[in-house]
Amino acid sequence: MTRIAFLGLGHMGLPMAVNLVKAGHDVIGYDPVPAAVDAASAAGVPIASFGIDAVAGAEVVITMFPAGKHVIAAYEDGLLAAADPGTLFIESSTIAVDEARTAHALAIEAGHRNIDAPVSGGVVGAENGTLAFMVGGSDDDFAAALPLLEVMGKRIVHCGGPGLGQAAKVCNNMILAVSQIAVAEAFVLGERLGLEHQALFDVVSQASGQCWSITTNCPVPGPVPTSPANRDYQPGFAGALMAKDLGLALQAIEQTTTDAQMGRLAQRIYAEFAAGEGGHRDFSGIITDIRDAS
Repeated sequence: MTRIAFLGLGHMGLPMAVNLVKAGHDVIGYDPVPAAVDAASAAGVPIASFGIDAVAGAEVVITMFPAGKHVIAAYEDGLLAAADPGTLFIESSTIAVDEARTAHALAIEAGHRNIDAPVSGGVVGAENGTLAFMVGGSDDDFAAALPLLEVMGKRIVHCGGPGLGQAAKVCNNMILAVSQIAVAEAFVLGERLGLEHQALFDVVSQASGQCWSITTNCPVPGPVPTSPANRDYQPGFAGALMAKDLGLALQAIEQTTTDAQMGRLAQRIYAEFAAGEGGHRDFSGIITDIRDAS
């Protein structure tokens, strides 16, 4: 049994924390949002009044925050100081590569260990314990974190040194965004050509167009009962978060002078989506904007 502080109990963080509790670990959570606290308490996750209270005495601290600025601010404003020496910090938020490396340096300077371990797989993956983890950090710290990551995920890949987990995540999410747009456009095109959604799904899900955006996150109601489309695009992974992740991709594209035209276009489309009502719906709801724009 490991004593774990889990900070950030939103749509992704809460089911991850719940799986750790179910596995027998001593978990104490924290979130500044009252609704998240209520949901965590109802799910059996003990709650601390403050983040520094959760961290005190923990062997491992897992953070799942909205953005890199929140991670760095939390590290600088008391989390690192409140932790026992040698605590392993697992940073599972999706943040910029340079922010992950800054967080790593802050943790090391304070006498702790740190890995970046962003996730992929959405809320369903978090609930089922089938997330993919992309990990950046030392071999020893990866090995120390692995038993906990295996509780929450099905595929865990050590991508290299500090920040390289985030590098893998930004590339993955750029691919996901581009494919989600392509799938949405194809379903709108199919509608206008007279194809039923189920017929198009039956073809594409077993053909060369097959991808996660079809088989798990199908953006139209019907073919995949667990997809957000069958829950009125309730987030889930909100459109605003995909827009944020694509902003990180754009930042990386520009820093590395990479000719990534589809990534740039996806960033623009999701920024426009997030600026409207779509920002509060699951990111797969982009199909509604494509219908309206056509």
